[in-house]
Amino acid sequence: MNDLHLHIRHAAPSDIDTVLLFWRTAAEGTSISDDRDGVARLLARDPEALLLAEREGTLVGTVIAGFDGWRCHAYRLAVRPDHRRQGIARALLEAAERRFVALGGRRSDAMVLEANERAHRAWGAADYHREDHWRRWVKPL
Repeated sequence: MNDLHLHIRHAAPSDIDTVLLFWRTAAEGTSISDDRDGVARLLARDPEALLLAEREGTLVGTVIAGFDGWRCHAYRLAVRPDHRRQGIARALLEAAERRFVALGGRRSDAMVLEANERAHRAWGAADYHREDHWRRWVKPL
């Protein structure tokens, strides 16, 4: 895909270290799976889930477009700080949504940190809306 000189591709195992380093500066917060083993498991289970946006060979954005056969989930939407507000997040979400539709998905949802106001604006600009009647329940394993 070439939008704004942007190339979007699926991540490969050789990208794991680059992605983890990228998330330290571009992603808000951390996940329990933000380590080499976590990303390797994702790629082994679903090699097309982690989408990377590159500009001139440099990683500028990511999104995980996960589909479990029931629901479509978007995680780790992140854009390099000096490349924000250039349409990269939108291009990544459009690629994720095309993937979801091709897999038979009917609705996409996203995990967005409550305190990340900048992310709220980005998701809203991509026509996502907040559902306040749901809350996430978690249990570490």
